[in-house]
Amino acid sequence: CIRTFPHRGPVRGVAFAEGSQMYASISDPFVEHNAQISIYDIPENDNPEDYPETPRLEIDLPKMPDGKRVNPTNIVWLNLNEALFVTFDNGSIRLYDPVSGEELEEIFPHEKKINRVSFNRDKTLFITSSADFTSKLYDVVDLEHLKTYKTDRPVNDAVISETKDHILLGGGQEAMSVTTTAGKVGKFETRFFYLVYEEEFGTVKGHFGPINALDINPNGLSYASGAEDGYVRLHFFDKSYLDMKDPVPEVDEEEKVAEE
Repeated sequence: CIRTFPHRGPVRGVAFAEGSQMYASISDPFVEHNAQISIYDIPENDNPEDYPETPRLEIDLPKMPDGKRVNPTNIVWLNLNEALFVTFDNGSIRLYDPVSGEELEEIFPHEKKINRVSFNRDKTLFITSSADFTSKLYDVVDLEHLKTYKTDRPVNDAVISETKDHILLGGGQEAMSVTTTAGKVGKFETRFFYLVYEEEFGTVKGHFGPINALDINPNGLSYASGAEDGYVRLHFFDKSYLDMKDPVPEVDEEEKVAEE
């Protein structure tokens, strides 16, 4: 370890900025300290041992008007480091100015905790995963709600396919109840949805605990799932999936023939 950066509470997330000159972290409240967003400068050409251990900017996250503490769950830098994107356990998303610390915008996509957020490759879309049994697709630029994917269990992670108009969701019954629940009853499958139509069209079984993490290989040929059962399963898509066509083609085949 070259450098350590002490925080006032448990750290829940870190994210490097574009250009690798700084990073941001989110930490939980602890004793009298509120939850906090911290931004650290880590100049590429400096000796890491000389990095200051105190953040350049601290953004305090005070209690809500009703006295409840709000805990951040994920942090992401948006394109060109224009804003910090932070999700919370009260179902909200906030954007912060990384220079001044000013709160730029706040929306409430969910009624319960946002467990995870994932972006597509160019960060024009993001998808949330929530304990309220839903996952929602948003436009990054104007934070417009586009689609909702509904399930009957908490959603712990969701990813956007880069090669198909599909969404993969993972979750299941809460971990505290897993020991008394069969895999089928606990809904521990990876669930496949059409991105546009919001319809579930398939599931992949295998885990016997809630799925906590999902990711699709950038080449679109496989995906990995990690679960409460202590396993990461690597799944390779079969030919029938890779050859799947859009159920409602963009151009009708007869029209295509007529144009030719």
